[in-house]
Amino acid sequence: MKKVLLLLTVLCGLSISSFAQSSNEGGKWNIGLDAGLPVGKLHNSTNFVLGASVKYEHPIATSTFVTISAGYNRFFYNDDAKALLKAFGSDKSGEGLIPVKAGLKYYFSEGFFGEAQAGAGFSTESGGGTAFVYSPGIGYSFAGGFEAGVRYEGYSSDGRSTAMTALRVGYRF
Repeated sequence: MKKVLLLLTVLCGLSISSFAQSSNEGGKWNIGLDAGLPVGKLHNSTNFVLGASVKYEHPIATSTFVTISAGYNRFFYNDDAKALLKAFGSDKSGEGLIPVKAGLKYYFSEGFFGEAQAGAGFSTESGGGTAFVYSPGIGYSFAGGFEAGVRYEGYSSDGRSTAMTALRVGYRF
């Protein structure tokens, strides 16, 4: 899995450098805060998710951008999960995940966009492993650089899947 992720990272880097030569407009950085609600099986153990991320957007065609992002998400356990962990001698409030994704962002009209990203999520817990991450979403970019979007973010590892719906508020510069 790590070799595949390294290969994806290298390919994305090479793609962006080639797109940079064909576009007159430069790329944009985007920093943001994320808040999510677990859905499916993840809802059984987690109340909410908080995080932050940084994204780079590079134009490849009219209204179309290649995106690369990385961030940190903290999944906060609910009381039932905390009690179960405590019974097994662990006193943790949640788990951390570092998602690294690449994708495409397309502006349908002035301000409104759709976005799809995929990549890997690296657990910050000892022995936590890596998961495949995918996140389609929609949003709106406001004048002045601010944007807001909602997305569905799924995680798949070893035949198990979990997901969340999330809101991201960011600033493009």
